[in-house]
Amino acid sequence: MAWQQLKISVKAEHAEAVGDMLSANQAQAVTFVDAKDTPMYEPKPGEVLLWPDTQVIGLYDASINLVPVVERLSHAAVFRQEFLYSIDQLEDKDWEREWMENFHPMQFGQRLWICPSWRDIPNPQAVNVLLDPGLAFGTGTHPTTSMCLRWLDSQDIQDKSVFDFGCGSGILAIAALKLGAASAIGIDIDPQALIASTSNAEKNSVLDRLDLYIADQQPAVQVDIVVANILSGPLKALKPNISAHCKSGGKLVMSGILVEQAQTVIDAYSDEFIFEPMQQEGEWACISAKKV
Repeated sequence: MAWQQLKISVKAEHAEAVGDMLSANQAQAVTFVDAKDTPMYEPKPGEVLLWPDTQVIGLYDASINLVPVVERLSHAAVFRQEFLYSIDQLEDKDWEREWMENFHPMQFGQRLWICPSWRDIPNPQAVNVLLDPGLAFGTGTHPTTSMCLRWLDSQDIQDKSVFDFGCGSGILAIAALKLGAASAIGIDIDPQALIASTSNAEKNSVLDRLDLYIADQQPAVQVDIVVANILSGPLKALKPNISAHCKSGGKLVMSGILVEQAQTVIDAYSDEFIFEPMQQEGEWACISAKKV
């Protein structure tokens, strides 16, 4: 398959936000590289270090017209002073292997580690989730996923039941099961996500406690914890469905939300839920609540 890449030069404080913009504009992968040959020490596990002058690179199928993407990005607030970019055609190579080499174990909270299935586990005594995302979204590197993982790590979910809306790679449902949940249900609109979730559940020996469904075919059950890491629009549109799966006294955590969108999501659910203080990582928010 032929590929192209869109390179954008930014300061470190804007790099992750620009990476999120590329992901939201069809980039198949996003990487960060040094724009000015600056020395950088090796990061600790789970730590993200960026150069003062960073180049954010989005990988795209060669058939995609990047002109509209560039036009949209040029109007973002971070580019008010300068928008420097280039588009390069790439030689055909094993990009999956390239990506695998740059995916390292990461720690979330006190107990939980997400570990690529092809790398050594740093802490065998921790709660380790072995992950192979395949073609489905969800590695823990995105702020919305990392905030949900930290929230799960902070909760007492021993013997609880969990419902994961938009399960992707299965990362959140599997993490909950590894942290002690008795059972989990995962749904997604993409059949590839269910394939990835099944494979990852098998790697982690939790498939017997995880049921997976295409969205709109899930059973009408209520659970102790509902996790929904999708987008603000679907979160609001699916409010009756999401709320119906949460028991009275149960907990709900939602992400995939920009900070400026958080209040509208809270307003949509406030008739049935009491909300806790919002988590924030960069421009992304994670909100949690208890059902009354």
